[in-house]
Amino acid sequence: MGNTDNTNRKRNVAEQVVDQLAESGVERIYGITGDSLNALTDAITRDGRIKFIHVRNEEAGAFAASAEAQLTGKLAVCAGSSGPGHVHLINGLYDAQRSNAPVLAIASTCASSLFGTGYFQETNPILLFSNCSVYNEMAVNPAQVPSMIHGAMQEAISRGGVGVVGLPADVINLEAASDGASILPSYTERLADPSDSELEKAAQLINDADTVAVFAGCGSIEAADLIKEFADLVKAPVATTYKSQMELTRDMPNYVGHMGYLGMWSAEDAIAEADLILVLGTNFPYPGFFPTDKKIIQVDIRAERLGKRAKLQLGVRADSKRFMEALLPRIEAKTDTSFLDKALAAWEKIQKKFALPVENPGNKGNIRPEFVISTLDKLADDNCVVTVDTGMNNVWTSHYLHPGRDRKMIGSFTHGSMANALPMAIGAKLACPDRQVISLSGDGGLAMLMGELLTIAQYKLPVKIFVADNRALAFVKWEMELAGYHPSEVDLANPDFAEVAKAIGIEARTVTDPADLEDAMKQWLQAEGPALLSVTTDTDAASFAFSESLMEKAAPGNPVSNFLAPGNV
Repeated sequence: MGNTDNTNRKRNVAEQVVDQLAESGVERIYGITGDSLNALTDAITRDGRIKFIHVRNEEAGAFAASAEAQLTGKLAVCAGSSGPGHVHLINGLYDAQRSNAPVLAIASTCASSLFGTGYFQETNPILLFSNCSVYNEMAVNPAQVPSMIHGAMQEAISRGGVGVVGLPADVINLEAASDGASILPSYTERLADPSDSELEKAAQLINDADTVAVFAGCGSIEAADLIKEFADLVKAPVATTYKSQMELTRDMPNYVGHMGYLGMWSAEDAIAEADLILVLGTNFPYPGFFPTDKKIIQVDIRAERLGKRAKLQLGVRADSKRFMEALLPRIEAKTDTSFLDKALAAWEKIQKKFALPVENPGNKGNIRPEFVISTLDKLADDNCVVTVDTGMNNVWTSHYLHPGRDRKMIGSFTHGSMANALPMAIGAKLACPDRQVISLSGDGGLAMLMGELLTIAQYKLPVKIFVADNRALAFVKWEMELAGYHPSEVDLANPDFAEVAKAIGIEARTVTDPADLEDAMKQWLQAEGPALLSVTTDTDAASFAFSESLMEKAAPGNPVSNFLAPGNV
């Protein structure tokens, strides 16, 4: 154990939990102390090996833990006190669960003797967290606690998700059942090899196909070089998910864009027109993007994902890298490049169109967001970590933020929550103190959890906070318009976010003129401590990459309603 008082008393459950977490490598716990959680935070303080990060909303603590876990691959921890305290965790935990982030959530509760009585702040964590966890149990006896903490940690690590342990206020203060060695989790590789019969069938399908396309997700990042080799061998265009493009496209000559509602028609056409599609390591959440009349091979480490989005000719439970290593020697080279050339020409056409708004950066008070993100892309470190909020920021980062030497992008890509970027940046910076961490938010997202600016200021975290102030929930605005509704309740009355940040003690600046942007962004990125840059962007800026016909109509300064193609909403 770490430092404790000098009495001869035996340790209580809270001290035992802290010891177990510290021995397991946990460095910090995100949360807000209070009531039923006080014994735990007291034990953390006296032990000294774990730092309690005091966020302003437990939701932010869960998002921060999710980001830490995604960046490090190791267990991260958040905690909430009884009732509202742990209820606030749930949105961030849903995100962690759907991002396969190994997170332990400690949900302290009222005393176990009061369960079922309607006591003050009483909730039922078992019911509350049942749909966003891989482990979810409530301790009512000190003897259960070490095994439950271990079980939650091990399940979170092994299955990639959230482990929840409920700790009642009376149990956490009781004498620990044992002073023996803690039960520690094991980190093991979750890899699976394909069978010879699966490899033989996959190779036959690929070799017999005239045209092949690859659709790759985050589960295939370690196989990027092998995908590149395979694509070159069979002359296949490579499409990715938005979530994986930062890592998978660093050196991928056959890349033709990412697929999905924020994607590019070049990628969608390549997937739709190929005779055979090889789908690698993705839990792509959108139905309707895969053809029903083509042959599809899907490879995933999780068998339950096979065939979830498309009818398969072959489903293989395997690690993508091991699958590709074993498959490549069986593949026959193809010589016809016409299918690949067509896909690459479409991608080049989109790239040229992408450049137009950058060359026409807008005017005072209405700076084009494409110009903003393109400028950031040029100035940010090659190994920066970018946390991106949900909404129009996803559109612009998906089109204008490119891979650097080791850039990483984290967002709420499957859960799709607003306000994730700022708290995720807290976890990212604490996990990666030597890397530049940039939080990209819209005005709606930043305002939702704006109190976390206080957390960043309190811990002096040198996070670079960007907010696109377009005075609207612009993503929702486009959704409503394209669905035939009159956009309503989407306008935002914003403060000057820079002045808010300055009042908190954060260096900040507002930019309204595109001519001032690059110098302001350089100063912002070079600031020693936390810094915020607010940019007044064009409310009506829209994407034009999803549809070729709408892309052709779009012109800088004259945006069209083309965020989503009608019929695909």
